[in-house]
Amino acid sequence: YTTLFRSNQRPEERRTREWRRRRISRSPLCPRCTLIVIIIAIIAVASMLGTSNDNDPKHIVVTVPGLTGEPSAGFNPLTGWGCGHMNFNPLVQSTLLKSDKNGNFVNDLATGYNVSSDGLKWTVGVRDDVKFSNNETLTAKDVAFTFNEAKSSNSELDMSNLKEAKVIDDNTVEFTLNSPQSTFSYDLRYIGIIPEKDYNNETYGENPIGTGPYKLKQWDKGQQAIFEINDNYYGDKPYFTQITMLFPEEDSAAMQIAKSNQADIVQVPISGLNETVDGYDLIEYYSPRAQGITFPYQNATGVKTTGGNDIGNNVTGDVAIRKALNVGINREEIVDSVYKGHAVVEYSGVDHFKYANPNAVVKDNDKEAAKQILEEAGWVDTNGDGIREKNGTPATFTLLYSSDDQARQALATVVSEQAKDLGINIELEGTDWDTIYSRMYKDPAVFQQSSDNPYRNIYQQYHSKENYSEDNYMNPNGYSNKEVDAILESALKENDVNASYSLWADAASTGSGSGFGPNADAPWLWIADFDYCYFVKNGIDMGTEPATGHDYMQNICEWTRTNSTE
Repeated sequence: YTTLFRSNQRPEERRTREWRRRRISRSPLCPRCTLIVIIIAIIAVASMLGTSNDNDPKHIVVTVPGLTGEPSAGFNPLTGWGCGHMNFNPLVQSTLLKSDKNGNFVNDLATGYNVSSDGLKWTVGVRDDVKFSNNETLTAKDVAFTFNEAKSSNSELDMSNLKEAKVIDDNTVEFTLNSPQSTFSYDLRYIGIIPEKDYNNETYGENPIGTGPYKLKQWDKGQQAIFEINDNYYGDKPYFTQITMLFPEEDSAAMQIAKSNQADIVQVPISGLNETVDGYDLIEYYSPRAQGITFPYQNATGVKTTGGNDIGNNVTGDVAIRKALNVGINREEIVDSVYKGHAVVEYSGVDHFKYANPNAVVKDNDKEAAKQILEEAGWVDTNGDGIREKNGTPATFTLLYSSDDQARQALATVVSEQAKDLGINIELEGTDWDTIYSRMYKDPAVFQQSSDNPYRNIYQQYHSKENYSEDNYMNPNGYSNKEVDAILESALKENDVNASYSLWADAASTGSGSGFGPNADAPWLWIADFDYCYFVKNGIDMGTEPATGHDYMQNICEWTRTNSTE
């Protein structure tokens, strides 16, 4: 769903800095009764996970990457593993392209590609020296099959623009698109290639065959998955010959895994950001995990969604309310209080990408400017109750958030408190995602986006919708602007993704007062990019910082254990 470092760092400083390690001090001893409880919890966690002592220095235990959780359909890249909502290294499969340390695309299974002058045909060369883990040779047939299957299967990726993937010869595949798509290179980066032979969509996830550095050895559902090295891997062989991946369901379980020394790398939940764990360092990776609040863009006119739910909000439908909150909110304070400093402020949702537009950014924490915006638009407090009104409508709205997400709840709470100083009353409601989706066109909600693909985080997020359905959570507030639509369509039609970046940027602030940025139409109140933080056991070197923090296994082949004698 649409859905870092210290908040006083500038974006350019944040992007270029090397990852930091911070030595974690020894935790203070707990009172006796608390210690007994912790010991019991540790035993329970170890029992649940089925872990055991393993002294092989080339074996490593980690928690699941990102916020993906255990893949219900198994390790199948066509049903979500490694792609779609959260893109990350799928371990078992390889992709045509991969990201280098600067986030640029470089060849992996591909030897290169070219795009036709009309942007409709992408011709990709495929390596001839790659074998799957079952010793079958990878060819262009497997690549074409993978993409055609992704188009027809229940993939999390939007492959609707792919008309056909066709084999030209054993080492060349041609992709034909329905319309030009400059961002198709992102699909080449994030779809893991599967073998055509004997593929079964129902069973592949439990017995995946791939060309990645690892292969699945064992999957204990609800507990762990064990991966062992793939001897057929064509790239640099990883130091770690076995990875055990744990699937903790609760934040408390993740913390107990670290405290009980049950894993080498544990993703730190927000509740544990200020905790210390003996024997571990804290590593912090920047992530484009932009969290913010959607503002239903239209006024309530009685129009309904395809599911019969209301569309429109007469408070957030006024641009003055949206702009005032963007200007009056103190993002730095939120970074410090909600994220414990492990974030950077975010204004447009894409501030830290190549296609960011600095002209779209506003100066925030300016309460006087925010109040002036409101008063000039006719929002005044006529009865002295602290809440502004306009034409009899009070500046009050309900803000929805997932009741299972501590960060979103904390974010909603702080924004609500800050809004009071502006004369805006925000009532909070924690609920489930089905409820949020049914009300997202009527009530603001706390969402996030984690993609680096401008098609997903800009085009799908801000291009006008043809219909308002509850199962399409992109552009959840129904933003619509014809000038922005035209720019987005032009960006998508560019043949070269690098040439498209300036157009994506223009859509944030067109120069005519339009745009999806906070200085223009302000359909969102973006707050911060939330870092991914990991407890890493002393002696583990995770290599080059990944391009995005949730993909912390991006450079798995660089990982080593530095305190081993082997």
